[in-house]
Amino acid sequence: MTLQDARDSLIRKLSAEISDGRTLDAIAAVPRERFVPPAYRAAAYEDVALCIGFGQSISQPTIVAIMIEELELRRFDRVLEIGAGSGYQAAILGQLAREVIAVERIPELTASARATLQELGYGNIRVEQAGDALGWPHDAPYDAIIVAAAAPRLPRILLDQLAPGGRLIVPVGSRREQNLVKATKSPHGVVTRSLAACRFVPLIGQDAWRETGN
Repeated sequence: MTLQDARDSLIRKLSAEISDGRTLDAIAAVPRERFVPPAYRAAAYEDVALCIGFGQSISQPTIVAIMIEELELRRFDRVLEIGAGSGYQAAILGQLAREVIAVERIPELTASARATLQELGYGNIRVEQAGDALGWPHDAPYDAIIVAAAAPRLPRILLDQLAPGGRLIVPVGSRREQNLVKATKSPHGVVTRSLAACRFVPLIGQDAWRETGN
């Protein structure tokens, strides 16, 4: 099976879970094989998470699709991604939104994600090295925030970086297992909804997990 055949098969599988055509088109447009190490390129379109080094992984396509669909992105939206990893999810977001700021705490991944996105011509995506504060408050507020790591609770510091009507998607739970949570900033407060069970690496930083322990 060629990579194109594998990509088409994955999109057919995702179509059973995802109803938003824009999300599916964006996923189909991004060459996932460019965002994984060479040893894993043959498996790039399997519906599984893949190791990208430094204890990190590129998320399972089904989970990526669910998270992005639930962001309800509009073409003029500004999006913050926390946990850029290899840049794959940022590339999909860049197909759907006006501007994407992706934050990564591991310098080697920051550099490689920047390089790959630049090579592929994504001019509306910026990859930043994570600082001490969770998120990227310098350019807040954002219309949507997506977090590719698990928090022990809904991070208030990220809710504060949302614009009115903004949406936050974040895995919440223990270090071993979590639920995806969607939080919407409404005029009456924050409205939350649980989406699906999931497993992500821990979110490290203020209002999240420490490097070790709690």
